[in-house]
Amino acid sequence: MNTQSAITTYPDAQAITAQLDALIKAPIHSIARDALARYEREYFDEKCPRSKRMIEEAKHYIPGGVQHNLAFNHPFPLVITKAEGAYLHDLDGNRYFDLLQAGGPTVLGSNPPAVREKVIALLEDGGPSTGLFHEYEYKLAQKICDSVKSVEMFRMFNSGSEACMAAVRVARLATGKKNIVKMGGAYHGWSDQLAYGIRIPGTRGMQAHGVPSYLFRHTQEFFPNRIKDLERVLRRNQARGGTAAVFIEPIGPESGTRPLDFDFNKEVQALCRRYGALLVFDEVVTGFRLGMGGAQGYFDIDPDLTIFGKVIAGGYPGAGGLGGKKEYMRYLAAGIQTGDKIKKALVGGTMAATPISCVAGYYTLEEIERTNACNTAALMGDRLTAGLQALIEQHKLPFVAFNQGSICHLETVGTVHFFINWKKPWTIPSLINETAKRKKEMEYMGAAYMAEGVVTLAGSRMYTSAAYTEEMIDEVIAAFDRVFSHVRLIEE
Repeated sequence: MNTQSAITTYPDAQAITAQLDALIKAPIHSIARDALARYEREYFDEKCPRSKRMIEEAKHYIPGGVQHNLAFNHPFPLVITKAEGAYLHDLDGNRYFDLLQAGGPTVLGSNPPAVREKVIALLEDGGPSTGLFHEYEYKLAQKICDSVKSVEMFRMFNSGSEACMAAVRVARLATGKKNIVKMGGAYHGWSDQLAYGIRIPGTRGMQAHGVPSYLFRHTQEFFPNRIKDLERVLRRNQARGGTAAVFIEPIGPESGTRPLDFDFNKEVQALCRRYGALLVFDEVVTGFRLGMGGAQGYFDIDPDLTIFGKVIAGGYPGAGGLGGKKEYMRYLAAGIQTGDKIKKALVGGTMAATPISCVAGYYTLEEIERTNACNTAALMGDRLTAGLQALIEQHKLPFVAFNQGSICHLETVGTVHFFINWKKPWTIPSLINETAKRKKEMEYMGAAYMAEGVVTLAGSRMYTSAAYTEEMIDEVIAAFDRVFSHVRLIEE
C-alpha cells in the first residue's frame, strides 16, 4: 500500500454493505413535509427570488432550464455567480459550503489563486487555443507519467467520457478482441457502448434511452465485489471471441457508493492477466484526489490503461485523458502522419489539450503536490464522516455515512444500492417504482441541506477539498444536525 495515499483508513466494505442492505429494507426516513414546505417558502421563495426568475426564463432556451447534469432541481436550480475555496455564492447573495466541488475536480478548492494567475497569464500571452503544439502539453503529460507508476504515455481528451471511448478502441486494437466488461452500476461516461448497467447493477441498457440495443452486443456487466461473477463472464466470453478489456472504478461504482473489498482490485487484475484482457482503471474521480499516485498507487495495482478526468484540469474545461503502457498508447499517436504502419484508433477533438486546460492541469497538480492537498482534503473528509455518523446515532436514523478519503457518502434512502435480478423479472416494475420514490426523497433531503447552506451532489455524495478547515467542517455538521432534527418516518 502506498503510504502517500490520502486514505487514512479504508472502509470495511462488508460492514457498510450490511448497513446499506438494512437501509433499503427499512421504511423511508426523510425530511418532514411541513419542514420541507417551510424550507421551500422561507428560503427558496423568499431568499432566492432572482435565481427562480432566471431559471424560469432559461426554460425557454435550455431543455429543463439548465445545462449540467449535476444541477440540483428541487424546488428550482440556484444560479451560482461566485466560487472561492470552500464557498459558493448565488445570484441573490447567499453563501454556501461547497461539497459538490464541481463534481470532484477541485481538490484545492474552487478557483485557487495559484492556478488562476497562471491561466490569466496564458490568456494575456498566447490565448486559450491554437490547434498546434504547446509546451504545457508536454509538461502536463510528463507530470502525470512521473506521478502515476503505470502510465508511460498520456493523451489528452475533452472529457472522461471521451477518454473511456478511446480506451475501448485501444483495447480492441491491442487485443484483437471485441467484448468489453464493466462493473454493474459503474459510470464510464455516456458513450453508446458504455451506457450499460449504469447506477444500478443489472439495469443493462434500461437507462440508455436513444441507444439501440444491438450496440450492447459486445458489452457485459458483472456484479460489484463478486469476483466469481466476473470470472463467469470472462469464461463465457472465451467462446465469443474473448474479452478486450475490463473496466473498473477502483473504489466501487458511482465513485465508491457501493464500496469494494480492499483486495478486490488485485483479484480483478489477476483475472485480466489470466484471460488476456486489458485492465482499465477509471480514475476520473480518484486520480489525484486519493493521492498523486491515484487509487492504483493505494491498492498497488498495475493497470494497462488509466482513464483520467476532473482533477487533471483543476476545474477548467478539457479535463480528460488516457494514460498507459507504451505498447498500447502507440495506437493514439496524433497529428498528420503518412507511412505509419500502426493502425491508429480513431480519436479526435479540436479543443482537446488546449493550452488553457494543460496550463491549468499542470499547475493544479504542482500545487496539489506542493501543499499535500490530497491529504488535507482527506482529513476533512474523515472529520465530516465522523460527524455525520455521530449525528445518525444521536438522531436514531437508519442512514449510512462512510468515506474513501475526501470522497464522502451519506446514504439516506440507498437508491443505488438496489439491483435488478433478471431471474425474477416480475420483481422489476416494483423495484423501479421503489427506486424512483426513494430518489425523490433524496432530492428533498438535498434541498433541505441547501437551504441550510450546504451544497451536495444529489443529496448523497460530497467532496471535501484542501480549502476546508476543521471549523468549517464543524459548521457543516451543525447544518446537517438542523436538517436531521426535521427527519421523520415517511408514511406510505
